[in-house]
Amino acid sequence: MMGEIVSGEAGHRSEAETTRASDLLRIIPRGRSSVLDVGARDGYISKLLTRRFSSVTALDLLSPTFRHPDVSVLAADATNLPFVDNQFDCVVSTEVLEHIPNLKRAASEISRVARFEVIIGVPFGRDTRLGRTSSLLCGKISPPSGHLNCFDEKILEDLFPGFELTNKSFGGNDCQSTSAVATWLMDLGGNPWGVYAADGHCLHCGAPLEAPGPRAFWKKCCGAAAVISNSIQARFTKPHPLWIHAVFSRRTKP
Repeated sequence: MMGEIVSGEAGHRSEAETTRASDLLRIIPRGRSSVLDVGARDGYISKLLTRRFSSVTALDLLSPTFRHPDVSVLAADATNLPFVDNQFDCVVSTEVLEHIPNLKRAASEISRVARFEVIIGVPFGRDTRLGRTSSLLCGKISPPSGHLNCFDEKILEDLFPGFELTNKSFGGNDCQSTSAVATWLMDLGGNPWGVYAADGHCLHCGAPLEAPGPRAFWKKCCGAAAVISNSIQARFTKPHPLWIHAVFSRRTKP
């Protein structure tokens, strides 16, 4: 399966991306016909889902621009899905829920339109104080990669009360850690080592996120102190997975 993904749609993907995709396909329940991919983006996952489902619908805030003969695309908000109850056998949502402000509403809508299973992929146990960014325009701070929400198993289970966690898989390994003091120091230092992705934007003013240029000496000292503090704390932090895939099965079948 892994080799098939790398040589096909994901030849240009990173090893981490292809690993997550292979793991997702592995735990998706068999014998289902229809699936909704919430947060389809470029259609990478949607196209892979055509291997398991005869009917695939790809949804994002803006209508996906990719085209595939076996995938229907549309624009809609995850917190207000334009479908009837139980319309899809399964609903898949990967690398999406961490970005949604109204998380409970999105989870409720995903649950409502799923007849049998909900399959979720999110970062696991991530401390969003690490990798924060500072806008050069407004000076305000955004979480890394626009991640508004953090997850562990209990948080996920609480989001889908009508479903039972029936399968899960973890991937990656991380022991990074920080503290309130180190976070404060890094903010004072201008967050020079934040996650400044090429397509990242400030959540407050919308300006592109760019790493700060030359900084005052005292700001450099603050940042350096934060790095030292984090490196020491990481030595005593228990490693944990970077991400989780979770399958939730409806408790009472419709």
